Amino acid sequence: MTDGFAVDLGGTKTALARIAAGRIEARLQFPTDRLAGISEQIDILARHLGQMGFRRDDRLGVAVSGRVDAAGNWYAVNSETLPQIGGEPLLGILRTSFGRNVSLMNDAAAAALAEATLGAGAGAGHFAYLTVSTGVGGGVVLDGRLLNSRNGLAGHVGFLSSPHGDACCGSGRTGTVESIASGRAIARLAGTGDSREAFASRSVRALAAIDRSAMAIARLCADLNAIFGLDRIAVGGSVGLAAGYLPRVSAHLDREPSLFRVPLVPATLGQNSALLGAIPGG
Repeated sequence: MTDGFAVDLGGTKTALARIAAGRIEARLQFPTDRLAGISEQIDILARHLGQMGFRRDDRLGVAVSGRVDAAGNWYAVNSETLPQIGGEPLLGILRTSFGRNVSLMNDAAAAALAEATLGAGAGAGHFAYLTVSTGVGGGVVLDGRLLNSRNGLAGHVGFLSSPHGDACCGSGRTGTVESIASGRAIARLAGTGDSREAFASRSVRALAAIDRSAMAIARLCADLNAIFGLDRIAVGGSVGLAAGYLPRVSAHLDREPSLFRVPLVPATLGQNSALLGAIPGG
């Protein structure tokens, strides 16, 4: 990984880091202003990067929640996450604000790249990373190369159809993995304020919602293995790494025919994965 600064701008929190030799030297985190427009978001980043010692034309990698196309335009695919973001030319704005050494990518894709290189995917030729959190996302790394697409949709695996889903998610699609497996879906089905409350309550309704989520993720893992012939899948995110969740996913995956099973491991880089994967040259 290359030295520089990194930003992970998600729908819930924003994190910034100064990175040297693949290690985070300094880090700060604060809640994302979900309702802020692009100008306000840039102003917030500029203020905090300045506090960390960033100077114009330092290397800067930015990972954002949502879709980033090949031209560097930023779309919040899930309208519930960042409602003010819809096709802004973010890469150009970032380079105007911070200099020429800026790169931009989706946050789950950045996390997948970091996990493949430094974390749970090291040594796996065909590797996928899934984040199960407020939403469901991921990335696929084949023989060391992150799978990208011109429209920026590659890796948005939470928007695949699931036989276990019947609700509409923020993408506008009905019956997606995200509509049944995300933290938001768990809270809705469990009747709690958020997914953490669902895991803590241990009520019959909450356990059923968690298990339904795990079942949908297991089916997604089998589907991804059928498409990419995976050696390993790492699962991260606040739901994915919650106590007892991954064993539930594994138990459901074990019910699939053996050909479609794939080794599941917990992601190891935690909240730093997108920061480490976003840095230019990483």
